[in-house]
Amino acid sequence: MARNPMMFLSCLLLSLDIAITIAVSSSPVQDPELVVREVHERINNASRRNLGYLSCGTGNPIDDCWRCDSNWEKNRQRLADCAIGFGKHAVGGRDGKIYVVTDPSNDNPVNPKPGTLRHAVIQNEPLWIIFARDMVIKLKEELLMNSFKTIDGRGASVHISGGPCITIQYVTNIIIHGINIHDCKRGGNADVRDSPEHYGWRTVSDGDGISIFGGSHVWVDHCSLSNCNDGLIDAIHGSTAITISNNYLTHHNKVMLLGHSDTYTQDKNMQATIAFNHFGEGLVQRMPRCRHGYFHVVNNDYSHWEMYAIGGSANPTINSQGNRFAAPNDRFNKEVTKHEDAPEKEWKKWNWRSEGDLLLNGAFFTASGAGASSSYAKASSLGARPSNIVGSITSAAGTLHCKKGSRC
Repeated sequence: MARNPMMFLSCLLLSLDIAITIAVSSSPVQDPELVVREVHERINNASRRNLGYLSCGTGNPIDDCWRCDSNWEKNRQRLADCAIGFGKHAVGGRDGKIYVVTDPSNDNPVNPKPGTLRHAVIQNEPLWIIFARDMVIKLKEELLMNSFKTIDGRGASVHISGGPCITIQYVTNIIIHGINIHDCKRGGNADVRDSPEHYGWRTVSDGDGISIFGGSHVWVDHCSLSNCNDGLIDAIHGSTAITISNNYLTHHNKVMLLGHSDTYTQDKNMQATIAFNHFGEGLVQRMPRCRHGYFHVVNNDYSHWEMYAIGGSANPTINSQGNRFAAPNDRFNKEVTKHEDAPEKEWKKWNWRSEGDLLLNGAFFTASGAGASSSYAKASSLGARPSNIVGSITSAAGTLHCKKGSRC
Protein backbone atom coordinates (compact mmCIF):
# COMPACT_ATOMS: atom_id res chain seq x y z
CA MET A 1 0.00 0.00 0.00
CA ALA A 2 1.36 3.45 -0.92
CA ARG A 3 2.27 5.56 2.05
CA ASN A 4 0.85 9.09 2.34
CA PRO A 5 3.96 11.29 2.75
CA MET A 6 2.11 14.05 4.62
CA MET A 7 0.64 11.51 7.06
CA PHE A 8 4.09 9.99 7.54
CA LEU A 9 5.61 13.42 8.27
CA SER A 10 2.82 14.24 10.70
CA CYS A 11 3.50 11.01 12.61
CA LEU A 12 7.21 11.75 12.59
CA LEU A 13 6.61 15.24 13.97
CA LEU A 14 4.33 13.89 16.68
CA SER A 15 7.05 11.44 17.73
CA LEU A 16 9.59 14.27 17.72
CA ASP A 17 7.34 16.47 19.88
CA ILE A 18 6.92 13.65 22.40
CA ALA A 19 10.66 12.95 22.46
CA ILE A 20 11.54 16.59 23.02
CA THR A 21 8.90 16.98 25.73
CA ILE A 22 10.24 13.94 27.58
CA ALA A 23 13.83 15.11 27.24
CA VAL A 24 13.07 18.58 28.58
CA SER A 25 10.83 17.44 31.44
CA SER A 26 13.22 14.72 32.61
CA SER A 27 16.26 17.02 32.85
CA PRO A 28 15.75 20.09 35.07
CA VAL A 29 19.06 21.65 34.03
CA GLN A 30 19.41 21.04 30.32
CA ASP A 31 21.90 22.80 28.09
CA PRO A 32 19.87 25.81 26.81
CA GLU A 33 21.64 25.72 23.46
CA LEU A 34 20.55 22.11 22.98
CA VAL A 35 16.98 23.03 23.83
CA VAL A 36 17.02 25.84 21.27
CA ARG A 37 18.45 23.55 18.60
CA GLU A 38 15.77 20.97 19.28
CA VAL A 39 13.02 23.56 19.17
CA HIS A 40 14.33 25.03 15.91
CA GLU A 41 14.56 21.57 14.41
CA ARG A 42 10.95 20.95 15.39
CA ILE A 43 9.89 24.31 13.91
CA ASN A 44 11.81 23.70 10.69
CA ASN A 45 10.34 20.23 10.35
CA ALA A 46 6.85 21.62 10.94
CA SER A 47 7.49 24.21 8.25
CA ARG A 48 8.56 21.47 5.85
CA ARG A 49 5.42 19.54 6.72
CA ASN A 50 3.24 22.52 5.80
CA LEU A 51 5.28 24.05 3.00
CA GLY A 52 8.04 21.71 1.89
CA TYR A 53 5.96 19.74 -0.60
CA LEU A 54 7.04 22.39 -3.11
CA SER A 55 10.71 21.72 -2.41
CA CYS A 56 12.99 22.17 -5.40
CA GLY A 57 15.87 20.59 -3.49
CA THR A 58 18.19 23.60 -3.59
CA GLY A 59 19.08 23.34 0.08
CA ASN A 60 17.87 26.90 0.60
CA PRO A 61 14.83 26.50 2.88
CA ILE A 62 13.25 29.82 1.90
CA ASP A 63 13.50 29.21 -1.84
CA ASP A 64 12.46 25.60 -1.54
CA CYS A 65 9.30 26.80 0.16
CA TRP A 66 7.93 28.73 -2.83
CA ARG A 67 10.17 29.12 -5.89
CA CYS A 68 9.19 25.96 -7.77
CA ASP A 69 5.49 26.89 -7.69
CA SER A 70 4.65 27.77 -11.30
CA ASN A 71 1.56 29.56 -9.96
CA TRP A 72 3.56 31.82 -7.63
CA GLU A 73 1.95 34.89 -9.21
CA LYS A 74 -1.49 33.70 -8.07
CA ASN A 75 -0.16 32.63 -4.68
CA ARG A 76 1.98 35.65 -3.87
CA GLN A 77 1.02 35.99 -0.23
CA ARG A 78 2.14 32.46 0.50
CA LEU A 79 5.69 33.86 0.53
CA ALA A 80 4.98 35.25 4.02
CA ASP A 81 4.88 31.71 5.39
CA CYS A 82 8.39 30.96 4.12
CA ALA A 83 10.42 33.23 6.40
CA ILE A 84 13.03 31.77 8.72
CA GLY A 85 15.22 33.04 11.53
CA PHE A 86 14.43 35.74 14.03
CA GLY A 87 12.17 37.52 11.53
CA LYS A 88 10.15 34.41 10.72
CA HIS A 89 6.93 35.85 12.14
CA ALA A 90 6.96 38.90 9.86
CA VAL A 91 3.69 38.42 7.96
CA GLY A 92 3.79 41.74 6.11
CA GLY A 93 0.60 42.25 4.14
CA ARG A 94 -0.28 38.55 3.99
CA ASP A 95 -3.76 39.08 5.40
CA GLY A 96 -4.65 42.10 3.30
CA LYS A 97 -5.51 43.04 -0.27
CA ILE A 98 -3.22 43.23 -3.28
CA TYR A 99 -2.25 46.81 -4.15
CA VAL A 100 -0.82 47.43 -7.63
CA VAL A 101 1.65 50.29 -8.08
CA THR A 102 1.08 51.84 -11.51
CA ASP A 103 2.70 55.30 -11.23
CA PRO A 104 6.49 55.39 -10.63
CA SER A 105 7.17 59.06 -11.32
CA ASN A 106 4.73 61.16 -9.34
CA ASP A 107 6.09 60.99 -5.78
CA ASN A 108 4.49 63.50 -3.40
CA PRO A 109 5.81 63.15 0.17
CA VAL A 110 2.80 64.86 1.81
CA ASN A 111 -0.12 64.13 -0.52
CA PRO A 112 0.73 60.89 -2.33
CA LYS A 113 -1.56 59.93 -5.18
CA PRO A 114 -3.26 56.54 -5.52
CA GLY A 115 -1.21 54.17 -7.64
CA THR A 116 2.13 55.36 -6.23
CA LEU A 117 4.36 53.34 -3.93
CA ARG A 118 4.17 55.99 -1.23
CA HIS A 119 0.37 55.97 -1.25
CA ALA A 120 0.47 52.19 -0.80
CA VAL A 121 2.93 51.97 2.09
CA ILE A 122 1.26 54.61 4.31
CA GLN A 123 -2.16 52.96 4.43
CA ASN A 124 -3.37 51.64 7.79
CA GLU A 125 -4.64 48.25 6.62
CA PRO A 126 -2.44 45.29 5.63
CA LEU A 127 -1.45 45.43 1.94
CA TRP A 128 0.56 43.21 -0.39
CA ILE A 129 2.13 45.72 -2.79
CA ILE A 130 3.10 44.64 -6.31
CA PHE A 131 4.07 46.47 -9.51
CA ALA A 132 2.24 46.70 -12.83
CA ARG A 133 5.44 46.73 -14.91
CA ASP A 134 9.18 47.44 -14.79
CA MET A 135 9.86 50.81 -13.19
CA VAL A 136 12.45 53.08 -11.60
CA ILE A 137 11.15 55.00 -8.60
CA LYS A 138 13.05 58.11 -7.54
CA LEU A 139 11.64 59.20 -4.20
CA LYS A 140 11.72 62.84 -3.16
CA GLU A 141 11.90 62.01 0.58
CA GLU A 142 12.20 58.90 2.75
CA LEU A 143 9.56 56.26 2.13
CA LEU A 144 8.01 55.98 5.60
CA MET A 145 6.25 52.64 5.86
CA ASN A 146 3.19 51.79 7.92
CA SER A 147 2.83 48.39 9.63
CA PHE A 148 1.74 45.16 7.93
CA LYS A 149 3.06 45.87 4.45
CA THR A 150 4.84 43.75 1.86
CA ILE A 151 6.70 45.30 -1.06
CA ASP A 152 6.92 42.46 -3.59
CA GLY A 153 8.85 43.12 -6.81
CA ARG A 154 8.45 39.65 -8.35
CA GLY A 155 7.45 39.71 -12.00
CA ALA A 156 8.89 43.17 -12.66
CA SER A 157 12.28 44.87 -12.55
CA VAL A 158 11.77 47.48 -9.83
CA HIS A 159 14.48 49.96 -8.83
CA ILE A 160 14.31 52.41 -5.96
CA SER A 161 17.24 54.73 -6.57
CA GLY A 162 18.50 58.25 -7.01
CA GLY A 163 16.79 59.72 -3.96
CA PRO A 164 16.05 58.86 -0.32
CA CYS A 165 14.99 55.23 0.13
CA ILE A 166 13.09 53.04 2.63
CA THR A 167 12.56 53.80 6.34
CA ILE A 168 10.90 51.31 8.71
CA GLN A 169 10.41 53.42 11.84
CA TYR A 170 8.48 52.26 14.91
CA VAL A 171 6.36 49.88 12.82
CA THR A 172 6.07 46.12 12.66
CA ASN A 173 5.50 43.25 10.23
CA ILE A 174 7.30 44.41 7.12
CA ILE A 175 8.47 42.27 4.19
CA ILE A 176 10.62 43.72 1.40
CA HIS A 177 11.24 41.25 -1.40
CA GLY A 178 12.67 41.39 -4.91
CA ILE A 179 13.61 45.08 -5.11
CA ASN A 180 16.76 46.72 -6.49
CA ILE A 181 17.81 49.42 -4.04
CA HIS A 182 20.82 51.55 -4.94
CA ASP A 183 22.30 55.04 -5.15
CA CYS A 184 20.21 56.22 -2.20
CA LYS A 185 20.67 59.83 -1.13
CA ARG A 186 20.04 61.87 1.99
CA GLY A 187 16.71 63.61 2.42
CA GLY A 188 14.94 65.56 5.11
CA ASN A 189 14.20 69.07 6.33
CA ALA A 190 10.78 68.45 4.86
CA ASP A 191 7.30 67.23 5.74
CA VAL A 192 6.66 63.54 5.02
CA ARG A 193 3.45 61.55 5.48
CA ASP A 194 3.55 58.23 7.35
CA SER A 195 -0.20 57.46 7.52
CA PRO A 196 -3.42 58.78 5.99
CA GLU A 197 -3.98 60.85 9.16
CA HIS A 198 -0.50 62.16 9.88
CA TYR A 199 2.50 63.84 8.34
CA GLY A 200 5.36 65.55 10.13
CA TRP A 201 8.69 67.31 9.81
CA ARG A 202 11.68 65.09 9.10
CA THR A 203 15.23 66.09 9.88
CA VAL A 204 18.09 65.10 7.58
CA SER A 205 18.23 61.34 6.92
CA ASP A 206 21.37 59.24 6.56
CA GLY A 207 20.74 57.99 3.04
CA ASP A 208 20.47 54.29 3.91
CA GLY A 209 19.06 51.79 1.46
CA ILE A 210 16.82 50.35 4.18
CA SER A 211 16.74 51.97 7.62
CA ILE A 212 15.08 50.01 10.43
CA PHE A 213 14.55 52.33 13.41
CA GLY A 214 12.70 50.85 16.37
CA GLY A 215 11.10 48.30 14.00
CA SER A 216 10.25 44.68 14.70
CA HIS A 217 9.31 41.57 12.72
CA VAL A 218 11.09 42.68 9.56
CA TRP A 219 12.17 40.42 6.69
CA VAL A 220 14.32 41.64 3.78
CA ASP A 221 14.70 38.91 1.16
CA HIS A 222 16.07 38.59 -2.40
CA CYS A 223 16.92 42.26 -2.82
CA SER A 224 19.97 43.66 -4.63
CA LEU A 225 21.58 46.59 -2.83
CA SER A 226 24.56 48.80 -3.65
CA ASN A 227 26.15 52.25 -3.50
CA CYS A 228 24.10 54.17 -0.95
CA ASN A 229 25.09 57.28 0.97
CA ASP A 230 25.40 55.55 4.36
CA GLY A 231 24.44 51.92 5.04
CA LEU A 232 22.80 49.43 2.73
CA ILE A 233 20.72 48.00 5.59
CA ASP A 234 20.89 49.48 9.11
CA ALA A 235 18.86 48.40 12.15
CA ILE A 236 19.05 50.60 15.25
CA HIS A 237 17.16 52.03 18.25
CA GLY A 238 15.69 48.87 19.73
CA SER A 239 14.88 47.10 16.48
CA THR A 240 14.54 43.32 16.76
CA ALA A 241 13.09 40.13 15.23
CA ILE A 242 14.87 40.71 11.92
CA THR A 243 15.85 38.39 9.09
CA ILE A 244 18.05 39.59 6.22
CA SER A 245 18.27 36.77 3.68
CA ASN A 246 19.11 35.93 0.07
CA ASN A 247 20.31 39.44 -0.75
CA TYR A 248 23.13 40.40 -3.11
CA LEU A 249 25.18 43.27 -1.73
CA THR A 250 27.92 45.00 -3.74
CA HIS A 251 29.96 48.20 -4.18
CA HIS A 252 29.62 49.82 -0.81
CA ASN A 253 31.72 50.84 2.17
CA LYS A 254 29.70 50.51 5.40
CA VAL A 255 27.38 47.68 4.44
CA MET A 256 25.25 46.81 7.46
CA LEU A 257 25.01 48.35 10.95
CA LEU A 258 23.09 46.47 13.65
CA GLY A 259 22.93 48.57 16.81
CA HIS A 260 22.81 52.33 17.22
CA SER A 261 25.77 53.15 19.47
CA ASP A 262 27.85 51.66 22.26
CA THR A 263 25.86 53.69 24.82
CA TYR A 264 22.40 52.85 23.47
CA THR A 265 21.76 49.83 25.68
CA GLN A 266 18.18 49.28 24.48
CA ASP A 267 19.74 47.37 21.59
CA LYS A 268 20.66 44.58 24.04
CA ASN A 269 17.37 42.92 23.06
CA MET A 270 18.12 42.94 19.33
CA GLN A 271 18.05 39.58 17.57
CA ALA A 272 18.91 39.44 13.88
CA THR A 273 19.47 36.60 11.42
CA ILE A 274 21.81 37.22 8.47
CA ALA A 275 21.41 34.18 6.19
CA PHE A 276 22.07 33.03 2.61
CA ASN A 277 23.32 36.43 1.44
CA HIS A 278 26.12 37.01 -1.07
CA PHE A 279 28.50 39.73 0.02
CA GLY A 280 30.06 40.47 -3.34
CA GLU A 281 32.48 42.73 -5.12
CA GLY A 282 33.41 46.20 -3.97
CA LEU A 283 32.50 45.84 -0.30
CA VAL A 284 34.73 47.26 2.43
CA GLN A 285 33.40 46.56 5.94
CA ARG A 286 30.38 45.91 8.23
CA MET A 287 28.93 42.64 6.97
CA PRO A 288 27.56 43.23 9.60
CA ARG A 289 28.87 45.49 12.38
CA CYS A 290 27.04 44.53 15.58
CA ARG A 291 26.40 46.10 18.97
CA HIS A 292 24.93 44.75 22.22
CA GLY A 293 22.49 42.15 20.87
CA TYR A 294 22.41 38.61 19.47
CA PHE A 295 23.35 37.93 15.88
CA HIS A 296 23.18 34.72 13.87
CA VAL A 297 25.35 34.95 10.75
CA VAL A 298 24.70 31.73 8.87
CA ASN A 299 25.42 30.26 5.42
CA ASN A 300 26.47 33.50 3.76
CA ASP A 301 29.01 33.74 0.94
CA TYR A 302 31.72 36.36 1.48
CA SER A 303 33.65 36.80 -1.73
CA HIS A 304 35.06 40.26 -1.02
CA TRP A 305 36.04 42.61 1.79
CA GLU A 306 38.69 45.30 2.01
CA MET A 307 38.88 45.90 5.78
CA TYR A 308 36.95 43.12 7.51
CA ALA A 309 33.76 41.11 7.14
CA ILE A 310 32.17 40.80 10.60
CA GLY A 311 32.81 43.30 13.35
CA GLY A 312 31.30 44.81 16.44
CA SER A 313 31.59 46.60 19.75
CA ALA A 314 29.77 46.84 23.08
CA ASN A 315 29.80 43.09 23.77
CA PRO A 316 27.50 41.61 21.10
CA THR A 317 27.06 37.85 20.80
CA ILE A 318 27.96 36.75 17.27
CA ASN A 319 27.25 33.18 16.19
CA SER A 320 28.94 32.58 12.81
CA GLN A 321 27.98 29.23 11.34
CA GLY A 322 28.48 27.57 7.97
CA ASN A 323 29.66 30.66 6.12
CA ARG A 324 32.21 30.74 3.31
CA PHE A 325 34.89 33.40 3.76
CA ALA A 326 37.27 33.97 0.84
CA ALA A 327 39.92 36.43 1.99
CA PRO A 328 41.17 39.12 -0.41
CA ASN A 329 44.54 38.61 -2.03
CA ASP A 330 45.89 41.59 -0.10
CA ARG A 331 48.01 39.96 2.59
CA PHE A 332 47.03 42.56 5.20
CA ASN A 333 43.25 41.90 5.16
CA LYS A 334 42.90 38.20 5.84
CA GLU A 335 41.08 38.57 9.16
CA VAL A 336 37.33 38.05 8.98
CA THR A 337 36.64 39.77 12.30
CA LYS A 338 37.24 43.14 13.91
CA HIS A 339 36.69 43.75 17.62
CA GLU A 340 36.15 47.49 17.73
CA ASP A 341 36.35 50.29 20.28
CA ALA A 342 37.69 48.25 23.18
CA PRO A 343 41.05 47.04 24.48
CA GLU A 344 41.86 43.36 24.08
CA LYS A 345 41.26 42.64 27.79
CA GLU A 346 37.61 43.64 27.24
CA TRP A 347 36.84 42.16 23.82
CA LYS A 348 38.30 38.83 24.82
CA LYS A 349 35.16 38.44 26.96
CA TRP A 350 32.74 38.98 24.06
CA ASN A 351 31.11 35.79 22.84
CA TRP A 352 32.08 35.41 19.18
CA ARG A 353 32.44 31.99 17.63
CA SER A 354 33.01 30.38 14.27
CA GLU A 355 31.41 26.97 13.83
CA GLY A 356 31.67 25.06 10.56
CA ASP A 357 32.82 28.12 8.60
CA LEU A 358 34.90 27.60 5.46
CA LEU A 359 37.96 29.86 5.59
CA LEU A 360 39.71 30.27 2.24
CA ASN A 361 42.80 32.05 0.89
CA GLY A 362 44.25 32.56 4.36
CA ALA A 363 41.09 33.91 5.98
CA PHE A 364 40.97 33.59 9.76
CA PHE A 365 38.32 34.27 12.40
CA THR A 366 39.35 35.59 15.82
CA ALA A 367 36.98 33.97 18.30
CA SER A 368 36.51 35.33 21.79
CA GLY A 369 34.59 34.83 24.99
CA ALA A 370 33.99 31.91 27.30
CA GLY A 371 31.50 30.39 24.88
CA ALA A 372 28.54 30.43 27.27
CA SER A 373 25.90 28.19 25.72
CA SER A 374 23.06 30.34 27.07
CA SER A 375 24.43 33.32 25.13
CA TYR A 376 24.75 31.37 21.88
CA ALA A 377 21.29 29.92 22.39
CA LYS A 378 19.91 33.47 22.17
CA ALA A 379 21.91 33.95 18.98
CA SER A 380 20.69 30.77 17.26
CA SER A 381 17.80 31.08 14.86
CA LEU A 382 17.99 28.11 12.47
CA GLY A 383 20.13 25.10 11.69
CA ALA A 384 23.19 25.81 9.56
CA ARG A 385 23.76 23.91 6.32
CA PRO A 386 27.29 22.67 5.54
CA SER A 387 29.59 25.46 4.39
CA ASN A 388 30.68 23.48 1.31
CA ILE A 389 27.21 23.98 -0.23
CA VAL A 390 27.03 27.72 0.44
CA GLY A 391 27.79 28.42 -3.22
CA SER A 392 24.65 26.65 -4.36
CA ILE A 393 22.52 27.97 -1.49
CA THR A 394 23.41 31.57 -2.38
CA SER A 395 23.64 31.19 -6.17
CA ALA A 396 20.30 32.96 -6.66
CA ALA A 397 20.93 35.75 -4.13
CA GLY A 398 19.52 39.12 -5.10
CA THR A 399 16.50 39.93 -7.22
CA LEU A 400 15.04 37.08 -9.26
CA HIS A 401 13.77 37.06 -12.83
CA CYS A 402 10.26 35.72 -12.24
CA LYS A 403 7.87 35.18 -15.13
CA LYS A 404 4.20 34.43 -14.80
CA GLY A 405 3.29 30.84 -15.42
CA SER A 406 6.71 29.38 -14.73
CA ARG A 407 8.92 28.69 -11.78
CA CYS A 408 10.64 31.74 -10.37
